[in-house]
Amino acid sequence: MRKMLSLISTVLRGGASRSGAELVSEGSRVMVSARTYADFTPQVTFDIKKCDLHKLEEGPPEKAVLTREEGLQYYRTMQVIRRMELKADQLYKQKIIRGFCHLYDGQEACAMGIEAGINRSDHLITAYRAHGYTLTRGGTVREIMAELTGRRGGIAKGKGGSMHMYAKHFYGGNGIVGAQVPLGAGVALACKYQGKNELCVCLYGDGAANQGQIFETYNMASLWKLPCIFICENNKYGMGTSVERAAASTDYYKRGDFIPGLRVDGMDVLCVREATKFAAEHCRSGKGPFLMELQTYRYHGHSMSDPGISYRTREEIQEVRSKSDPISLLKDRMINNNMASVEELKEIDVEVRKEIEDATQFATTDPEPPLDDLCNHIFSNNPPIEVRGTNPWAKLKSVS
Repeated sequence: MRKMLSLISTVLRGGASRSGAELVSEGSRVMVSARTYADFTPQVTFDIKKCDLHKLEEGPPEKAVLTREEGLQYYRTMQVIRRMELKADQLYKQKIIRGFCHLYDGQEACAMGIEAGINRSDHLITAYRAHGYTLTRGGTVREIMAELTGRRGGIAKGKGGSMHMYAKHFYGGNGIVGAQVPLGAGVALACKYQGKNELCVCLYGDGAANQGQIFETYNMASLWKLPCIFICENNKYGMGTSVERAAASTDYYKRGDFIPGLRVDGMDVLCVREATKFAAEHCRSGKGPFLMELQTYRYHGHSMSDPGISYRTREEIQEVRSKSDPISLLKDRMINNNMASVEELKEIDVEVRKEIEDATQFATTDPEPPLDDLCNHIFSNNPPIEVRGTNPWAKLKSVS
């Protein structure tokens, strides 16, 4: 502040030997540097979209409080997921990533909102569109990118690839459609049995919602009052098929019948967060399972073999991008309410791009796992493992 006052005094006295343009330029820099965090609004209460209710008298609040720190954290995390997925798309097309790969760009508010609504000690299981959840559950960008490229520094040591990633309290990444739902109920049963006041979030897509095992799991979870939040990420399309062509009823939040449910705006991170908090409180209070439908949208096709434009138009995708993009919605909220500056968010964007590039460099240079590591980490990470039928593999040695 003293420097700025001194500069103004110099201009008024006319004693400066530099040009007026130079003085204005320096004054502008001083003004920018003089803006501190105290100039930003630390906390704002936003109106959010009302949820549709099933077997509930009241739902989550229609207002959500967002602090500046939370907003910056949510923005950065969603940008990391977005940039990571776009880089995965690029590496797949370069044939550096092989096998199955299902991208998550467009759905970032779901992963971030759910994580913001539960505890780190809670549990989460999902299907194969798992990169975003691997990050929010504690995985690093380097570990995720290296797993995508099948390198030993990957989060599953290069053995799982895109569909099978794991972290503490995170059980994948599961390739069999709908099979993660009964597994999640099993995790919820363990939570109840151990009495730790923990819960399991169990995610599946609209395409998996018609699987019979999901309805069987609803029944068991309700009978045993398991602390399980079932979440259907309804991104409007299964594998090349719109929800209207695949389901007689697209009210996925009502599918639990006797289980209470919410339909939530899955493009708004605050809506998802508040709904998740509401569902978590229901489960922790001993009332049994809860069902949520997040209405979201994926920009890429179902998988990398699906161009994503044979059953929907480019114009439809562009309209969602322009009107409902989760990152843009949060960015506009923060800037319009003086919670952050455009320059500050641009700095985050630059940092994120660098983080992705550094992770990509690691993921393309790290060695592949050796052949003699093939049967390790089946039950434990302490080889050799004495399990019937695996001993012959212990003799294999990598020659690469």
